[in-house]
Formats: sequence, structure tokens, C-alpha cells
Amino acid sequence: MKIAAALTLLLPLWATALHAAAPPSPPRLEFVFEEAVTLASDVPFGNTPWGKRNIVPITGGTFQGPGLHGHIVPGGWDWQLTTPGGCFALKADYMIQEDDGTMIHVLNQGTVCQNERGTHEALFTTPVFEAPKGKYDWLNGGAYVGTLEVTKVDGKPAVHIRYYRATNP
Repeated sequence: MKIAAALTLLLPLWATALHAAAPPSPPRLEFVFEEAVTLASDVPFGNTPWGKRNIVPITGGTFQGPGLHGHIVPGGWDWQLTTPGGCFALKADYMIQEDDGTMIHVLNQGTVCQNERGTHEALFTTPVFEAPKGKYDWLNGGAYVGTLEVTKVDGKPAVHIRYYRATNP
């Protein structure tokens, strides 16, 4: 009972101190690298209970950033879903290879929905990287965000992706 009584007295003081504290600073984004990912023609999967599915094969490309440079390994894919409610989701799964031969796995996901004007805002993604222990181990873990823009590379369909890591202010 003595502990409960003490908590009853301390809880209001703790709540007051919590509200008086300055709000934490938001994380800042640090540029990691950018990619130009080339794509093959869409492969329609069809309508499912969740919406219209589409597969886009990843055929190659390049990436570069501070301390990173290499190419996109052909053979990955982008699994897409367009929902009846106007949302678009993607889940891309592929490998990149550093110029030194190191392979890094990328799993990049994002969703964007139509706004009240019936258009889509910018598509942000949440990538996860898997690198072997060693020089690129710093990519494992952490919180990342990507920006994605549809483009062309040498007249072929492509996406331009920039990746950022959330860091302390």
C-alpha cells in the first residue's frame, strides 16, 4: 500500500514535469545514395480481392552516394497494387552490387493515396537494407526514407530513387 500511495503522490508531479519539458527535436535526414533503376515492361498479374496487381521486372541501373557506387543487379522485381479506393502501393525487392563486388539487398516499400483533388502526392518509401558484415554494415538497421520519381534512362522506363537516413539533430 505504501508504494501505491507514493505513486499516487508522484504521478501528478511527473506528469507536470513531462508537459513542461521542451518537445524533442525531430530527426534530420542525411543523404545516403541515389539510384537510377531501369525497368522492363509491366507484367499484369490481374485483379485480386485487394485490387489490381502488377509486376515490373528490374533490369539494372546504377547507384552512387558518399562512399557508395555500383550497379543494380538485374533480376529484381517491383510488386505493385492499385486499390479500388485510389491508393497505389509498391514493394520492390532487388540487389545492388558495390564496385568492390559486395552485394547489398534492398527491400523498398511505399504507398500513396489520392488526395481530395483526385491526384497523388509524392511517393515516399521505407527501405530496408541488408549488407554483409564489414565495410557496409552501417546500412543494416536504422530508419530510412526514400523519394521515388518515374523517369527514363536511355529512353527506357526507370525510377530515380534517393535514400536518406534519419539521424539525431
